[in-house]
Amino acid sequence: MAEIVVFHHALGVTPGVEAFAGSLREAGHVVHVPDLFEGRIFADLPSGVGYAEEIGFETVIARGVAAAADLPEEVFYAGFSLGVMPAQRLAQTRPGARGALLYHSAVPPSFFGGWPAGVPVQIHVRADDPWAEEDAEAAAALVAEAGAELFTYAGSAHLFAEPGLPSYDPQAASLLIERTLGFLGR
Repeated sequence: MAEIVVFHHALGVTPGVEAFAGSLREAGHVVHVPDLFEGRIFADLPSGVGYAEEIGFETVIARGVAAAADLPEEVFYAGFSLGVMPAQRLAQTRPGARGALLYHSAVPPSFFGGWPAGVPVQIHVRADDPWAEEDAEAAAALVAEAGAELFTYAGSAHLFAEPGLPSYDPQAASLLIERTLGFLGR
């Protein structure tokens, strides 16, 4: 059993984010899903990203760091798209991190001071996702610096792992969950 913090994407803590967390719980893991948007849920990515820009990405990251403050240090950090920022920050800077799971996005490791030795990382992205295009270099840097496992899924839909969204791809989502559970079980 692992303990994991799952940070939501720009739509907020949606039923799909909760369903993903539920899948991890069903596998026996302890899962925390902090709400970085204080209850706000958005219908589309541009609106959610606009809200994140309004409050500031540093605020999003700070809320994530604060949400993990009372948790044990030996946890895994996972983030969906926007949620990759606090997940990656904590994995890189909080002592004891067991690993990072980055879904739909990645940040250059240099942004948070370099990847710490011994902290494994998995990255899951769509091959032709226009939202993640700019993250390709960051993912490559994480592969080079941290030995990250990079999984690329065919298609262009950004939030492909979330049930209930038009972008949901059940086959890719199932594979993502399988790979995630394997990572947590190591």
